[in-house]
Amino acid sequence: MASDLFFISAILASVYLSSVIIAIAVFSFIFLRIFYEYEKVVLFTLGRYSGTIKPGLRFIVPIIQTYTRVDIRMEVVDVPQQNAITKDNVSVNVNAVLYFRIFDAKLAVIKVENYLDAVSQLAQTTMRNVVGEVTLDELLSQRDKISNKIREIVDKATDPWGVKVISVDLKHIELAEEMKRVMAKAAEAERLRRAIIIRSDGDAIASTKIAQAAKILSTAKGALHLRTLQSLNDIASDPSNKVNFIVPLDTLKAYDGYKGDE
Repeated sequence: MASDLFFISAILASVYLSSVIIAIAVFSFIFLRIFYEYEKVVLFTLGRYSGTIKPGLRFIVPIIQTYTRVDIRMEVVDVPQQNAITKDNVSVNVNAVLYFRIFDAKLAVIKVENYLDAVSQLAQTTMRNVVGEVTLDELLSQRDKISNKIREIVDKATDPWGVKVISVDLKHIELAEEMKRVMAKAAEAERLRRAIIIRSDGDAIASTKIAQAAKILSTAKGALHLRTLQSLNDIASDPSNKVNFIVPLDTLKAYDGYKGDE
C-alpha cells in the first residue's frame, strides 16, 4: 500500500514538474523576447508609442504591446543608374553609393513608412538635380565636391526621419560614344596646341640668343674670324665632309692687273 502511494506521488510530482516546465516554456515563448546589441526596438502599447527598449531579454505583453526592430548599424544603398542632362546639355548616365545609419529609431519608424526606400528615392532625385546644375567638365573633375553636395542635401532632408547620411560616392559616369570621340578629338587638339606653343617659345628664345651672339661677334675684333675657324675645324674632323668656300667676286678685284713678278 505504501509503495503504491509513493508511486502515485512520484507520478503526480512528475506531472506537476512537467506542467511547470511547459508553463515556463509557453510563458517564455509568449512574453519574453531577446533583442541584440545592434538593434533598437520601438515599443507600442495599445497602438501608442511607449518608448525604446534596450538590448537583452525583455518582457513583452502580447496583443497589448507590439514592437518594431530597427537596425542601427551602417547601411548601404546602391543608387541605381540615372540618366541626367548636365548644364551644358550633355546626356550622361550616373550611379552612386550612399552610406547611412539610423540615429533615432522612433523617427525612423513613426515619420516614414520605409526609410530605406525613401532614402534611395531621395538620393536618385537629388543626384539628377545636382548633375543638372554643373557642366560636364565640372562633373568629371570635381566628383568629390559634387558627391559632398549630394550628401549635404540628402542628409538635411532625412534628418526628420532619424537618418544620418555619412557619405555619398559617385561610382561611374558613362558618356555616349559620340561624346567620347568628341572629347578624344578635343584632347588631341589641346595637346597639339601645347606642342606648337612650346616650339614657338623655343624658337623665340633661340632667336634672342642668336641675336645676342651676333651682337657680341660684331663688336669684338677677330671674334667672327675665330668663330669661322672653329666651324671649319669641326667640319674637318670628319674626312667625309666637303667644304666649299664661297668668295664674293668683289674680293677678286684687288687682283685685277696683277701679273706676278716681272
